[in-house]
Amino acid sequence: MELMEKRIIWTDKAPDAIGPYSQAILIGNMIFCSGQIPINPETGEFVSGGIAEQTEQVIKNISAVLEAAGASLKNVVKTTVFLADMNDFAEMNEVYAKYFKDNKPARATVQAARLPRDAKVEIECIAFI
Repeated sequence: MELMEKRIIWTDKAPDAIGPYSQAILIGNMIFCSGQIPINPETGEFVSGGIAEQTEQVIKNISAVLEAAGASLKNVVKTTVFLADMNDFAEMNEVYAKYFKDNKPARATVQAARLPRDAKVEIECIAFI
């Protein structure tokens, strides 16, 4: 049995991990992206605004990580969306739909009791190359 090499993916175009984890891991042709929260990588601060602005930044961060791995949002097969408040679902979904218009990955959306740094949204994904 041949072992696949695991490669850590990192880019300065997305926020650094705020804990002992990688932005993403590439193994074989699969990319496992850690959850992204709405931190602007240039400032290290949350974007201003509500759920729409936070969702926009989260997806930009995911896109940057995927790009560093040699992929794009078109390669995403599964996402998990964590919301601090399920009442934000419709507004989050409106922004999300702009990015996944033709490529609709499988998805789960859950309300979490609390997200890192009190974010309103966090999204993780699995993609392929």
